[in-house]
Amino acid sequence: MQHDQITFLSNLAGGCIFLALTLMLFYLWYIRAAHSTLVLAAAVSAVWQFAFAVHYHWLSLEKPVLLILEIARDGAWISALLSCMVFSSGKTLSFPLRAIIQGVWISALFLASYLFATHTTLAYDTKTLTWAGVSLGVVGLVSVEQLYRNSQQDRLIKLLSVAISSLFVYDIYLFSHALMFGAIDVDLWRARGSVNAIAGLFMIAGSIAVARQNAKPTRMTLSRPAVFYTTSLTAAGCFLALMAVGGYYVELYGGSWGTVVQILVLFLALMSVGGIFVSETARSHLNVWINKHFFHHKYDYRAEWLKLINYLSQPFGAENFHERAIKAVAEIFKSPGGALWLRQGQRYTPMAAYNVPLPNASVDEPADSPFCSAMKKTEWVFSTQSPENDSLGAMNELLPAWIHTINDLWLVLPLLTESELLGFMVLTKPELDDSLTWEDLDLLKTVSRQVASYLDRHEAAEMLAESRQFEAFNKLTAFIMHDLKNLIAQQALVVENAAKHRENPAFFEDAIRTIDNSVSRMSNLLRKLQQNESSELRSLELHRVLMEAVKKCKEQKPVPSLRLQQTNLKVNADQDRLIMTLTHIIKNAQDATDSNGFVDITLQRDENDAIIVIEDNGVGMDQDFIKNQLFRPFVTTKSGKGMGIGAYQTREFIASLGGNVTVDSAPGEGTTFTIALPLSN
Repeated sequence: MQHDQITFLSNLAGGCIFLALTLMLFYLWYIRAAHSTLVLAAAVSAVWQFAFAVHYHWLSLEKPVLLILEIARDGAWISALLSCMVFSSGKTLSFPLRAIIQGVWISALFLASYLFATHTTLAYDTKTLTWAGVSLGVVGLVSVEQLYRNSQQDRLIKLLSVAISSLFVYDIYLFSHALMFGAIDVDLWRARGSVNAIAGLFMIAGSIAVARQNAKPTRMTLSRPAVFYTTSLTAAGCFLALMAVGGYYVELYGGSWGTVVQILVLFLALMSVGGIFVSETARSHLNVWINKHFFHHKYDYRAEWLKLINYLSQPFGAENFHERAIKAVAEIFKSPGGALWLRQGQRYTPMAAYNVPLPNASVDEPADSPFCSAMKKTEWVFSTQSPENDSLGAMNELLPAWIHTINDLWLVLPLLTESELLGFMVLTKPELDDSLTWEDLDLLKTVSRQVASYLDRHEAAEMLAESRQFEAFNKLTAFIMHDLKNLIAQQALVVENAAKHRENPAFFEDAIRTIDNSVSRMSNLLRKLQQNESSELRSLELHRVLMEAVKKCKEQKPVPSLRLQQTNLKVNADQDRLIMTLTHIIKNAQDATDSNGFVDITLQRDENDAIIVIEDNGVGMDQDFIKNQLFRPFVTTKSGKGMGIGAYQTREFIASLGGNVTVDSAPGEGTTFTIALPLSN
């Protein structure tokens, strides 16, 4: 009696909920957001649940009446699903399929009514109810699938599909269980009213949301992996259910061996299902079948594109990026391997291969061959397996002879960047589906362009890295030549004065010191180049460095003057390079100033910086020259005398010490260089 009370309450609650759903759907029908058959189906479900509530509390209904109510309720939802598909998308099923779906429940309804009218014993048999429940549940799921797949992205349709499919799935489980064990499980039957009530609440919530948003479209959809695993589990469940039914039949009619045979059948069924899921080939076949029957498109383009970009953008490590490009394309099209040809001069040569042994003969292809020209002009994808009378094999006669020596060759796709043929890639034949459709060709061309861009970008990056190495080498060479030029100038000055002061012993002593200094500097320079040493930084007394630089420039007019406002300032620097840098600026000031002008050097302090000011009253420079040309390498105003890197080298060296250089100048008024260097502790 307690069981009947629970069943009564669950069905009563479900009836009230479906009554509320009927009113809600009636409102949606009134505002043209739902089809009228949904209102009818909800009303039939309400009557169905109220009738079961009455059956378990007040008045026991005969089994044929319950059977008729079951069929009417399932048939109402099946008709509503098919009508909603037309209402939502304007599409309709083919007449044979529509006739089969509608014919199943209509025939079942007439048959149940006939059995009830004739009081046939079969109408009172529980097996009749269970077989009807399983059959109509399967037909209901087919109807839900057709609605979901063919309807537009309508929120109400999606929500109804989820809720109604859950009802049919539960019924299939309930009645399949009854077929297996010969009786309807009491607990499952008792919970059925509550399950329907929950589904009704879900549909009411969805209807309210649709009413508020006026049935706005949504993009909710199922992913391919979800469909794959759902279909796999459904197929496995159906297979196990079929085996269970067979086992039940054996147990019923198999005599004393029935239990043993039943266990063996179920064990073999479980082993078969396990084997299917372990087998990669079986899963691949299932995946192909799902792509053909559950989706309008063969590929999930968003997932494939994101996977390709993510794979190509991974750091390389030890992997060759040419081989990575082959793997990326081969994985999309389930090809076991491939090879890549890229242009080298006037020929296309193989750069990498993945799971493809290349033939020993020459596999280079001239850039102007008809084969390459066809790929460049028409972006033609060669399908080597297609016959020449087929549209895909129309240009196969252009394939070079050597390409047929590649085992299991399937496709040859061009790698185009804008209008240039960067190269081409060959793919080997997949183990399963090697057919080509317009989707395959479109995706092949799109992917090949992306991979070509990827390869082109990496080729450009390698060329840029190489050019930077040459740039660094050229810059180093220029710096060395600049330093050598200064040393040569010192030696030339000694030679020039030798004729005048050959009898002066002091001159020879000074000449020897100059030559010794030059040899020492050149030796240091060579040592740093050979050992790749950095500058030798040490604490220097800045006033002594300036005195040495001024001494090197005293032979040229105007003779520079030095004013030391501070004499205890120290900086960390390479002594030779700092003296050379200051000497360069002073000599440039002398070159730009008449002999009767001035070049003043001042050393002062500004908080934690030492300030060196080199001022002249020479020809000066305009602001455009200072901003755009002064510190650019290989730009000079000394026609035939300079290399144009002195100012650039000065700024770079001062910056490496943590300082900075500023220039203030005006044409005809002179120039002031201000150098700020951080003081050492």
